[in-house]
Amino acid sequence: MSEITVRKAKKEDLEAIYGLVKELAVYEKEPEAVTATLKDYQNDFAEGIFEANVALDGEKVVGTTIYYMSYSTWKGKMLYLEDFVVKEAYRKKGVGQLLFDAYLAVAKEKKAVMVKWQVLDWNEPALNFYVKNNAIIEKNWWSGKIFLEK
Repeated sequence: MSEITVRKAKKEDLEAIYGLVKELAVYEKEPEAVTATLKDYQNDFAEGIFEANVALDGEKVVGTTIYYMSYSTWKGKMLYLEDFVVKEAYRKKGVGQLLFDAYLAVAKEKKAVMVKWQVLDWNEPALNFYVKNNAIIEKNWWSGKIFLEK
């Protein structure tokens, strides 16, 4: 492993980012749940629907954070972390911290007052990471969703 660098994602990174998201879905025991396509990623990235950072080992993408601006009616602007994944071989080596710090820096640049994300209740490594970063893990809010037809 050479020195890991983190930078803002470019359209050329989307295939690797998409692969990482599929890897995350396998880890979360829901590989069939990924129905967005690489073409969807390319179109939505071009439209500014989401942004991302990538962690690089040389030229190889080994991790990513995918995020977008959102709004809390109680607090104001927030940056929502949709996905955060590091290739398994690079976990516990500081790559996740570099990515998370870069994500927090983006939130500050955008003048967000809060960052927010979801984490699975069984994902102890992730929970421990967030607690180590002084996160508040809310256990009294349940997520709701409705899938709309394409």
